[in-house]
Amino acid sequence: MEFMAKERAELEHFLPGLDDKLAAVPLADLERPGNPGLPAFKAAGGPRLLVPTEFHGLGATPLQAVRVHRALGSRSPSLAIAATMHGFSVAGLVEVSQTSTGFEWMLLEGIARENLLLASAFAEGRTGAPILSPTLRAVRRGDNLVVSGSKKPCTLSRSMDMLTASVTVADDEGRDRLAVVLIPAGSPGIEIRPFWNSFVLAGAESDEVVLKDVEVSRHLVVMTEATEDQQLDELQSGTFLWFELLVSASYLGVASALAERVLLAGKADAVERAALIIEAEAAMTTLEGVARAMGDGERGQDMFAKALCARYAVQDAIGRIARRATELLGGMAYIGSGDVAYLSAASAALMFHPPSRARMSQQLCDYFAGQPLRVA
Repeated sequence: MEFMAKERAELEHFLPGLDDKLAAVPLADLERPGNPGLPAFKAAGGPRLLVPTEFHGLGATPLQAVRVHRALGSRSPSLAIAATMHGFSVAGLVEVSQTSTGFEWMLLEGIARENLLLASAFAEGRTGAPILSPTLRAVRRGDNLVVSGSKKPCTLSRSMDMLTASVTVADDEGRDRLAVVLIPAGSPGIEIRPFWNSFVLAGAESDEVVLKDVEVSRHLVVMTEATEDQQLDELQSGTFLWFELLVSASYLGVASALAERVLLAGKADAVERAALIIEAEAAMTTLEGVARAMGDGERGQDMFAKALCARYAVQDAIGRIARRATELLGGMAYIGSGDVAYLSAASAALMFHPPSRARMSQQLCDYFAGQPLRVA
């Protein structure tokens, strides 16, 4: 079996033809703004990947999804991360739909039938801010909400069909509650501003989205029970489980692309080549273990703690793989094209996604000492 054959077969199964299309485009072209990767992903039905089949989606399981995302990351880091943010938003709706009697099923059907891309405006990107601390504020206007604020960076800012966002809104007793809103991209009051200045992951369209008094129908609002104490409720832990798996698999795919180049070049000693493959496959096996448990219905704080441990372990493995693969490919490969340097730089970005290890270390220590898990 070829390296990553299982993952690419899964990608071909769910999104036929996409892997071949991505492989035929130079990496530099896939990683710049306005790249052909996002349109190809959408044309292949990518937005439907995590929508359950009962809502006319493709119904990928967690295990299948992590394989697809590793394959995507090996072809285009920007596309894999953009797909992760879309998947994160869809996963939240799926988690809600399993226990809610609201309109979430209609939203999921709409995403699947119309092949809609969702941008995610959660707390990511705010230095020192808890992930559950929204950047947007909502006030009530009759039965609807009016949302204002700014999210930067916001992946898929220019290709999104809808924006999903966490907001704070006062409940009937005046307490701030967290809610999730879905906002059509063409709504009055939405403005996109340039923000992302790095060449790394520029193709993911992570610019600033500014909202000024954007009215959101009550049918596009999902209230949660979470408050400011940042303790995970069942909905949030399930949604963030998906995020940690998908983002880790995506960046593992980036590092795996470097390992694959070493393997195919065949110049390094077999022990060195095998060591890279072993580390990459061990990291994937770790993610697959968490994904299988999710697929069996496991949720809650125990699972989220396991997912965080897996994510940080994979993050360390990615760093080792990228450094050693870059060294083994050699200086001529490094200076001969920008691909090696780019993949090495892109693979490092997992450490910047929330929740960071520095902010979660004490929380994990407290959790394994018997306290509730809180997200910093």
